[in-house]
Amino acid sequence: MSKGVRTAVIGGVFAVMVGGAGYGAYNIMSALNGGGATGQGGPAPVRSGPPSAEEVEETTAKFFAAWEKGDAVQTAAYTNNDAAAAPVLRSFSERAHITGVKITPGKATGATVPFSVSAKVTYEGKSKPLTYKSELKVVRGITTGRALVDWQPTVIHPQLKKDDRLVTGEASAPPIEAVDRNGTVLTKEKYPSLGPVLDTLRDRYGSKAGGTPGIELAIEHADESPDTSLLTLAKGEAGRLETTLSASVQAAAEKAVKKYRQSSVVAVKPSTGEVLAVANHRDDAFNAAFEGRVAPGSTMKIITAAMLIDNGVTSMNGPAPCPPTATWQSQTFKNLDGLRPDESANATLAAGFMRSCNTAFIKLVDEDPLTDASLTQEAEDRFGLGRDWKTGITSVDGSVPASTGPDRAANAIGQGQVQMNPLNMASVTATAITGTFRQPYLVARDLDDRPFATADGLRSSTAAQLKQMMRLTATSAQGTAVRAMSGLSGDIGAKTGSAEVDGEATSDSWFTGFRNDVAAAAMAEQGGHGGDAAGPIVADVLRASG
Repeated sequence: MSKGVRTAVIGGVFAVMVGGAGYGAYNIMSALNGGGATGQGGPAPVRSGPPSAEEVEETTAKFFAAWEKGDAVQTAAYTNNDAAAAPVLRSFSERAHITGVKITPGKATGATVPFSVSAKVTYEGKSKPLTYKSELKVVRGITTGRALVDWQPTVIHPQLKKDDRLVTGEASAPPIEAVDRNGTVLTKEKYPSLGPVLDTLRDRYGSKAGGTPGIELAIEHADESPDTSLLTLAKGEAGRLETTLSASVQAAAEKAVKKYRQSSVVAVKPSTGEVLAVANHRDDAFNAAFEGRVAPGSTMKIITAAMLIDNGVTSMNGPAPCPPTATWQSQTFKNLDGLRPDESANATLAAGFMRSCNTAFIKLVDEDPLTDASLTQEAEDRFGLGRDWKTGITSVDGSVPASTGPDRAANAIGQGQVQMNPLNMASVTATAITGTFRQPYLVARDLDDRPFATADGLRSSTAAQLKQMMRLTATSAQGTAVRAMSGLSGDIGAKTGSAEVDGEATSDSWFTGFRNDVAAAAMAEQGGHGGDAAGPIVADVLRASG
């Protein structure tokens, strides 16, 4: 150490003694003895605090240099979890056959460094360039104090998840040319939401569609979900797969969900059960539209109303008072802010339904002959929920468990233990307006002879009352869905919902509606009232249905 530098360090000792140890400071004895060690042969001091700009630059440079050389062990050593990083890095070169790696760092933002990767994938005489972008973050090692790359699989490729591997070889399934109901080709480039759907269809039906596999770079997922194709080195022969989707409705769904974060929508054809569109706008690739399991809020009142009518408790024009609060087994339930109570003799189920009065429904759930299992029986026997739907891709068909205590009342208004997704609620609406349960599907069952779920459906009188109440909700001055559904022509109806989520100040927005022979349902996480976010999504999809 030069004299000038040593003097500066000694001068800094006083500041440390007065102001306390600062960012990245060594201990005083180490500074006095030249920095590296204590002067007694002890270990070097452990640094603390966020990495400096110089450390970020140095660490990323070493990490990138080792990665470019293809040295998985050395590259992993520059991370804070070398045991997890090494296998992924080995698969990068050994199984994915990626060589000639060149990494170009971008401008760091604090400790986060964006970068681009250019390389070449070569397999059995086939070769293609590979380019993509990712980012990493440099952190301070907890035990060593070293500046290290915070290990995440996304560092190596933005689509990698925990325990995934990159692999190049013959594709696990032949390619498919998926087409909509009118023969229009569906691609993930034009319809981004369909990416996971098309991957699943390819995995399940590629061989049945008559195609032959090609050679590709893909992500082999640890959760056994279908491989995600990243780069095709040699095209296979695509088989043609017909779906029930409508390209025009799908395009509208894609555009609609982009307006609201963490949102999903599904549209079905009530007369057949065919799925016309499925779209998600999420931070991940999860198909929440088909696989979600969350509380549906007041959209559940469609099923609860059917239960009350079918069991003779009340009818559309029968009594259903709407008090300010309702208590069920020591738990007090309230209505949405701004909803005026109506305890008069003229308060009806239709009024409570279209105004979305929680207390009107809760006050009736203990009437004879209702039991803890009545709502479950209605959901399963009439609406086909929980009956193992075989849609053609992975899907969850709803859950309405028999519940005791306060959850029996909470279930009736779509809270408690009830779990749904937009597919389920679109189907509920389809059953409500036709009286017949038709299991939703995306691919015709004669392609693989899979069984379809069945249910009894609704009495014609019950269906007629549900449909009329949904019409009033969308067209009457007091209806909660009027604003969202305004401007839509034809036979229309809807039901709004907002579901409270533990730990969240803003509720999830739910909305389901119909227009002629199309039913749709949407959900937007933390979207507020049903008409605020989910409502406009559904309306845009119904508007595109012609």
